[in-house]
Amino acid sequence: MASRDAVSGVDDFVHRYEPGRGGATLLLLHGTGGDEHQLIELGRQLAPAAALLSPRGQVLEDGVAARFFARRGAGNLDLDDLRRRGEGLAAWVGEASAHYGLDPARVTALGYSNGANIAVELLFRHPGVLRGAALLRPMLVYRPVEPITLSGTDVLIAAGDSDPYSSPQQVQELAEVLAAGGAEVELVRQATGHGLVQGDLDALATWITPLAVAS
Repeated sequence: MASRDAVSGVDDFVHRYEPGRGGATLLLLHGTGGDEHQLIELGRQLAPAAALLSPRGQVLEDGVAARFFARRGAGNLDLDDLRRRGEGLAAWVGEASAHYGLDPARVTALGYSNGANIAVELLFRHPGVLRGAALLRPMLVYRPVEPITLSGTDVLIAAGDSDPYSSPQQVQELAEVLAAGGAEVELVRQATGHGLVQGDLDALATWITPLAVAS
């Protein structure tokens, strides 16, 4: 059931919460122009027993398209806003986990495009918030100056070789940065652009099962 929670802190994001039967939670992070409903069906198909926590991005591009952080143009991200929004999302995940009785050690992000990029920010600057992250068509949003610590974190990167927003070289560098921080990284490529194809969904289903099974 869709919900807008009325508890202070948790209602900072319009969101949808679907209870699960196990201990795992999928944090669903939509792409530009999406909302809290966009990834619910996919999340439930991938992880039938997991709780689903799906916030709506707080930034409106051109007054209509919801995003998790601002940009100045295609591929030109506002890194100051990214940092602020990442801090807010990290705090909200903790608040929502406490409110809904979720295990904060078993939150796995599933993010597409802009949602994948805010998940990268959580990995870079807020280690421990995510147990894992499936990054669908992400960018290397920036190169961290400080070392990152991601031991025990699983990451799937699903890239399109013709993605106009992120080159194969950039995606490879993102994988290397995450692996250097201790993450267990799986990189899959498809001969396509920014849109998802069946090969992405097949790889995602295989990858996510160990993280999202009931327990």
